[in-house]
Amino acid sequence: MNTHHLPQATASEQAHRLQMRRMGIDTYQEMVVYMRSDCHICKSEGFEAQSRVEVWRGDRHIVATLNVVHAAMIATHDIGLSEAAWRALGGVDGELVGVRHPAPVLSFSAVRAKIYGRPLTSDGINAIVRDIADGHYSDIEMASLITACSGSRMDMAETIALTTAMINVGQRLHWDSEVMVDKHCVGGLPGNRTTLLVVPIVAACGLKIPKTSSRAITSPAGTADTMETLAPVALDLAQMRRVVDLENGCIAWGGAVNLSPADDMLIRVERPLGLDSDGLLVASVLSKKIAAGSTHVVIDLPVGRTAKVRSFEAANALAGKLVGAGDALGIKVRTIITDGEQPVGRGIGPALEAHDVLAVLQNAPGAPDDLRQRALLLAGHVLELGGKAEVGKGLAMARSVLDSGAAWAKFQAICEAQGGMRVPPKAAYTHVMCSKHRGRVIAIDNRRLASVAKLAGAPKAAAAGLMFHAPIGSIIEIGQPYLTIHAESPGELAYALIYAEAQENLISLQEL
Repeated sequence: MNTHHLPQATASEQAHRLQMRRMGIDTYQEMVVYMRSDCHICKSEGFEAQSRVEVWRGDRHIVATLNVVHAAMIATHDIGLSEAAWRALGGVDGELVGVRHPAPVLSFSAVRAKIYGRPLTSDGINAIVRDIADGHYSDIEMASLITACSGSRMDMAETIALTTAMINVGQRLHWDSEVMVDKHCVGGLPGNRTTLLVVPIVAACGLKIPKTSSRAITSPAGTADTMETLAPVALDLAQMRRVVDLENGCIAWGGAVNLSPADDMLIRVERPLGLDSDGLLVASVLSKKIAAGSTHVVIDLPVGRTAKVRSFEAANALAGKLVGAGDALGIKVRTIITDGEQPVGRGIGPALEAHDVLAVLQNAPGAPDDLRQRALLLAGHVLELGGKAEVGKGLAMARSVLDSGAAWAKFQAICEAQGGMRVPPKAAYTHVMCSKHRGRVIAIDNRRLASVAKLAGAPKAAAAGLMFHAPIGSIIEIGQPYLTIHAESPGELAYALIYAEAQENLISLQEL
């Protein structure tokens, strides 16, 4: 959304005013407006379905996609707004707003040039990112940019320019400490909630780690979703500073502090396309880290057949780009290539993952050891990179802090500072799925497992998801449980069960 002063409306534009109505339709971050097909403005301006329309209210304005309505759900003198559009414009129901054709998006010429094989210039990238952040790009235009940059079509200069432009259009946090550490995982691995363990371990050792995390878009849980079952995460900048000053660390939702907003908009379009781009990924990760004020970052690159990074060759190439771009932008980056063949821990879904985290923090019997070991590995590297531990000594320091209970105490303190610790909810309905065959588990489809959890209601239903009982290498007997579906309603449980039972390769067994 652009909030600069707009030119004075002409007499004809003043006549193009409608009453704004809140439709209560969630379009996520996409600006959408609704107008009747027989509306005088639709007729006079030639607006059609999917037209781009500029709507202004005082000094606020948005550019939105038009959906044309052929029913009486809104009046001819009304313009309906999606939730995203309503939040951006502000105002009250029934207030008059102006409607007109938007100005042409001149920066899209640079996207066209990229489509035809010409490199993006720094000026072109800056203009594109500014227009995206201001809401001037439609989803189709953003999809065109993403496609043009997919694969290996972005060189290092373009990647660095894109990262810098993304940083410049959002807020940027500045801290007093010279060393501000962070960790990140490129994703694609269900249950991988190491952040909730790394942050208290590192903070308990004296390093500052202001962690901003995302909510799920296409996965069963994001770090912010899982943390929200344990404590509030929608912290503004002042609240983040207070928590970090008190406890050395926080685990907050990045969307609340507007870090790299253009990246959030691109991700929303990019993920359903399923296109991989090292350049876009590097810009996405590093823009968020630099905007958050991080100086030293450890990045986890899980490699697996159904993970985001599917080969060690691809992981090594991506690692080189992350480190190289980080050096150019003044941030120290260390990459760790890890096993991404199966879920981490047992829970998949916000509350179920939170229970795993609590078990590890409390050193409970039966706590998932894979989650514990992965978190200790990453925390050890953060401690070394941040200068708190000598090379080769970070893992032992992290383990000592976790074993002593200091990490658990620090996590509780962080939760209290963020607004109070909560008890994760439990699902009202569960169903145990048992194996029809005997064998050794040799492969797991992470994506299909994630789909089961999402059909069960995760992440919107915080208690929904699944518990997975059959890691790779385990021997499964006939009738033995291999997963338990959790849902908050019978309908969602049924949806997830139907899908899970139809998947032949959810887990792959080798006959014994």
